Amino acid sequence: MAALNKFTKTLSIDEKAEIKEKFTELDANKDGFIDLHELKDALNQVGFKLAGYQVREMIDEFKSKQRTAHQGKLNLEEFETLCLDLKSKDVASTFKTVVSKKENLETLGGMSSISSEGTTHSVRLEEQLAFSDWINSNLGHDKDLQHLLPIDGEGKRLYQSIKDGILLCKIINHSCPDTIDERAINKKNLTVYREFENLTLALVSSQAIGCNIVNIDAHDLAKGKPHLVLGLLWQIIRIGLFSHITLDSCPGLAGLLFDNERLEDLMKMSPEAILLRWVNHHLERAGISRRCTNFQSDIVDSEIYSHLLKQIAGNDADVNLDALRESDLQSRAEIMLQQAAKLNCRSFLTPQDVVNGVYKLNLAFVANLFNNHPGLDKPEQIEGLESIEETREEKTYRNWMNSMGVSPHVNWLYSDLADGLVIFQLFDVIKPGIVNWNKVHKRFTPLRKFMEKLENCNYAVDLGKQLKFSLVGIAGQDLNDGNATLTLALIWQLMRAYTLSILSRLANTGNPIIEKEIVQWVNNRLAEAGKQSQLRNFNDPAIADGKIVIDLIDAIKEGSINYELVRTSGTQEDNLANAKYAISMARKIGARVYALPEDITEVKPKMVMTVFACMMALDYVPNMDSVDQNNHNSATVAPVAPVAVVSNSN
Repeated sequence: MAALNKFTKTLSIDEKAEIKEKFTELDANKDGFIDLHELKDALNQVGFKLAGYQVREMIDEFKSKQRTAHQGKLNLEEFETLCLDLKSKDVASTFKTVVSKKENLETLGGMSSISSEGTTHSVRLEEQLAFSDWINSNLGHDKDLQHLLPIDGEGKRLYQSIKDGILLCKIINHSCPDTIDERAINKKNLTVYREFENLTLALVSSQAIGCNIVNIDAHDLAKGKPHLVLGLLWQIIRIGLFSHITLDSCPGLAGLLFDNERLEDLMKMSPEAILLRWVNHHLERAGISRRCTNFQSDIVDSEIYSHLLKQIAGNDADVNLDALRESDLQSRAEIMLQQAAKLNCRSFLTPQDVVNGVYKLNLAFVANLFNNHPGLDKPEQIEGLESIEETREEKTYRNWMNSMGVSPHVNWLYSDLADGLVIFQLFDVIKPGIVNWNKVHKRFTPLRKFMEKLENCNYAVDLGKQLKFSLVGIAGQDLNDGNATLTLALIWQLMRAYTLSILSRLANTGNPIIEKEIVQWVNNRLAEAGKQSQLRNFNDPAIADGKIVIDLIDAIKEGSINYELVRTSGTQEDNLANAKYAISMARKIGARVYALPEDITEVKPKMVMTVFACMMALDYVPNMDSVDQNNHNSATVAPVAPVAVVSNSN
């Protein structure tokens, strides 16, 4: 089976999304598998038109290699692997995202110079409509967006509205407040160059909050490429919707635990799983025997939604069950959504989206309902909450991993890393080829899963030792058990190795970059630009007011800093304001900074090092052509700053 990391390197985001969507449609009983006898139809639907004998040969070969309990069936990962193999064998010279003949889909031609001729991309008009409506509802009051909003009723102007970067920055701040310092956004005298700066700021900031932006750059957004715009918007909106589905934001979630469960069990659940449990909790309280197992087929008749809305609404909301008297499903959905409107929660869905079971939009609808009307009783005291609340450090690491495109998505570090699979993908990004995937358990058997996961974790520790990580006292069992201190120690070393490996690749000197060289580079850069700031080390207290970082940004890109905005009092408040400005301005010039402003003001040496390293990488961007061109789309190079090149090219 192909290495897991190849999915993110070879299949584009929209190709993976289309494959997953077609797989889900064919998975009639929703057990996560399709039968092998359906393979020809499945491949045909994603654009691989093969003769019957070719498919039979593939099935025979697959059966001979398959070593799993689901004989005769294919899971999503295996289906992706088959598609990847076909594409790599150039069967996909005619690879197309096949678009069903549905009214809610539009077909667009090849979207980039490296696209195969004939490649098409489907744009879901319901997403275009839903996201446009959400933007109008949530940002329509913003005075900086009056020239862009409202977007027209069909959402056709959505892509044009994205082009100057202002709207995208505002959407990011709505989903994750204070991610972007508004002072860094170019709002007036917009030239093509200044618009590209905004788009760069938005893209790099979206990566910092956990979006995977591989294969997306400022050019794509400036051209308004619909499938890429919609994909990025969904990631940003989803992050915002899911950010409130936590014990910190909603302590009442503890009430969803079953008798034999602990808070840790809740933390291990994905946001989707928590929402399903929340829906079923309210169905039970309403005395309804029916249960929801998915946000597709189970909700098409509006019955579950109707009972949920009635249960979470206050008595004065006048929400009723009139929808259930209507036999026509589309009319019923409309009446149900009228009830949702009484709660100011009609966002994301049209009646057709309900009847068609559009997964993304129904998930967003339910998440929005939860965020506004959780209807959960707050417990008097939650024992052990302090020990599992996500720290700033944990959030930064989680966002970094997710931006690398790891699969599965990381929701809680200590459970999602416990089987080693995410860690292996990160190792393979840092040093391609280091992971022997034949030694990795990618699927787990019921009887041996505990031992298989432990073996994975032991191998992960061995790989860390190969890279000279400091892992004294860390064993595979610690990762498997979710030991916080030791897991964080490994993650930090992964992030450090990733950052330094990027620098080494770009410098192209044949020698690894070390921290001492970064400090020397910072001081040389500052001196060359005539700045008075100097850096002793990454523990230097002078870092706290943000001025060293600000001066370095201006040294890299002369005139980029508005020094009238830089505060000089040295108070904690002013230092934080400077740090926020510094982080956003660093991202605006293309530095892929994951650190937070507090990391600067509190002088956290680990994260401070990554800030300076990311800016040092910008110095080598002009030399990116010397990096192996065969890997120009790989995650090992893409996270550096291809967006910065865009800024300099106009």
